[in-house]
Amino acid sequence: MIKLGLTGSIGMGKSTTAQLFAEKGVPVYDADATVHQLYQSEAVPLIAEAFPEAVIDGKIDRKILSASVLGKPDELKKLEKIVHPLVHAKEQQFLCDAEAKGAKLVVLDIPLLFETSGTGRVDKILVVSAPYDIQRQRVLERENMTEKKFQSILARQMPDAEKRTKADFIVDTGRDKDFARQQVSDIFEKLLNAAV
Repeated sequence: MIKLGLTGSIGMGKSTTAQLFAEKGVPVYDADATVHQLYQSEAVPLIAEAFPEAVIDGKIDRKILSASVLGKPDELKKLEKIVHPLVHAKEQQFLCDAEAKGAKLVVLDIPLLFETSGTGRVDKILVVSAPYDIQRQRVLERENMTEKKFQSILARQMPDAEKRTKADFIVDTGRDKDFARQQVSDIFEKLLNAAV
C-alpha cells in the first residue's frame, strides 16, 4: 500500500485536491478534520488542564485556543505535545483499516508534514501549490482571517518554494478545477502502476 503525503501551505487547495483523490475511491486521512474531532472528544480534558480558558461548555473554543498560542512558541509546543500523539494514533488506525480493506493507495492530508518532520511516515510527497496572490486572496476570504493572522501562519510554515523542491509530485491549483483534476488523475495512474 502506497502512502501519499499530501501537503502545502495555507490556502493552496489541499482540501480540494484531497477530494479529487477521494472521488477516485482513494481513502483519505484528513489531519485537520481529526484535530477538529479531537477538540470535541479525547483532547478536551488534556487541553482543559493546559489551557483552561479555552474550554467552554465542555468543548474547545478554537478562537480562544488560537489566541492562547498565536505568537507564543512555548505555548504552541505545549499544545502540539497534547494533540500530535492523539492525531498520530488516529492516523495509525486509519492505515490499519485501509490495509485491511485492501487499499493499494491512501492519501494522508497533513498540512504540516514537513514542519512536523512527518516525511518518514509516507512513501511519496505531493505538494499542492498556487501563486502567492491567489493563495493570499483565498485565505483572506476566510471568516475571521486578517492579514496579520495570515502572515503569522505563513511564518510558521515552510516556504512554498522550498516545499516544491522536496515534492515527488506537484499539483498546481492556480487554474481551474479541471486542470487540478487532470493532474490528480495522472498522479493516481502513476502510483497505481507503481503499486502493481
